[in-house]
Order: sequence, then structure tokens, then C-alpha cells
Amino acid sequence: MIDIHTHILPGLDDGAASFDDTLNMARAAVSEGITTIIATPHHANGTYTNTAIDVAKHTLSINEQLIAAGVPIAIHTGQEIRVHDDLLDAWYRKELLPLAGSSYVLIEMPSSRIPKAMIELVHELNVLKLKPIIAHPERNAEVVKHPDRLAELIEAGAFAQVTTHSLLGGFGKRIEQSAWSLLKAGHIHFVSSDAHHIERRGFRLGEAYASIERRMGEQWVTYLQSNAQSVLDDKPIHNQPITIVSSDGVLRRFISYFYKK
Repeated sequence: MIDIHTHILPGLDDGAASFDDTLNMARAAVSEGITTIIATPHHANGTYTNTAIDVAKHTLSINEQLIAAGVPIAIHTGQEIRVHDDLLDAWYRKELLPLAGSSYVLIEMPSSRIPKAMIELVHELNVLKLKPIIAHPERNAEVVKHPDRLAELIEAGAFAQVTTHSLLGGFGKRIEQSAWSLLKAGHIHFVSSDAHHIERRGFRLGEAYASIERRMGEQWVTYLQSNAQSVLDDKPIHNQPITIVSSDGVLRRFISYFYKK
């Protein structure tokens, strides 16, 4: 499994505080079947500033230390970039990182609202040949009340990532309901852990995929996992599973392996 949103780098934000935390997280990830992690420390959120050069340096060091510790997992660079007025200029200044060197970027909105210029930002990022992934929209108060507004952002060219803990009830019933509603409506393209600590907020990625398989079918798990691979490969995401009704009246799902343009 591939986890595209984590806070595993030590001492950079509110995730892993030390290398011991990072090592424990990495070992926990391996035990769950995760082979690849993208480190996405918070950036420009008013509390943390983690520029591209610093994240790259820390990621290189952590990979070396994990190899020395015998932990079979690969860490790639990324950021969880808060929407801010200077975002596009920061990209030109090379302060921002895409996910794993791809054209995908992880964007975080404020928890209370969708920024007024969000559709314009999505458009501008697309012009730069970047593909914005909106982090945990199910935890955004405006999206919870008005999910159609997330649909508008997706129509404009954004993608969306739901958090494992949201699907599994870790943030309360309302966010759990929002997460599943967005997923079933086709507004979610990625599932990841947003892991911060093995005890306070671990990975639970396999557990979330198992729940998705029970409730929506194996095809949706394949779709979501294939999209995570597409980030690593810097390829377009796949088309979503399509629900059809067979001649016996039973709902069937299948997945198309053509890419979404």
C-alpha cells in the first residue's frame, strides 16, 4: 500500500517529534502492509513553515536512517500546503514540493470554510500543469454542509483525499458520515492516513480499505489504490467504478482501467 499524506518526518510539525517516533511509525506502517510513504509536513499554515529544501534534506536523512535500522519502507518528499495568498509566487520561488516529484500537490483548506478564490487557485495550478489534491475535505465545515461545493472544485480540476480516521469514526459521527457520503458520491479520489503518531493518530490504512471493500466493493479499493500508485508514477488517475444493473436486477460494479483525463 501507498500512503500519500503523512506527518512522519521528525520535529517539523505536530507529527513525529523525534526519530524514535519516526522509527516507530515506519515499523507500524510496514506491519500494516504499507511499502511507500509520502511525507507531507505542514507548510504555510500560520504555525509551521517547511520549505522544499528543508523537507528534501530531512527526507534524505530519514531514508538513510531507516535503511540503517533495517526498516523496508521508502519515504518520498511532499508538503501539506495551506492555501495562502502567496502560494503561486512560492511555487515560482521553488519553496513548494509536489508529491513524490510528480505533478500532484497536496493542498489544505482552512477547517472552517472554502477560500473564496479556491476555484481560481485550482485553475491557476492546472495552468501550471499541477494537479491539486484537496486534503481531508470531509473535515471542512463548509463541505460538510454543502458537499456540492467540493463537487464544483473537482469539476474545476481538483481531486480530493479522505482520511482513514474519518472513515473509521475517529473524528466523530458527523465527519464519518461526511466522509462516506463524499466517497459514495464519487467526490473522493484518494484515501490516506494523515498519520501523526502511532498512538495518537496512526495509519489504519488497511483497516480503512477493508471497510471500503465491505461497504462499496473490491473495485473501489482497487480504484483508490491505483490512484495512489498514479501519484508515484505521475500518471492520470483512473476512472471510477461504474455501477450498473444486470438483467437479474442485481447491482454490479466494474472498474475501467482507462485513465481519467
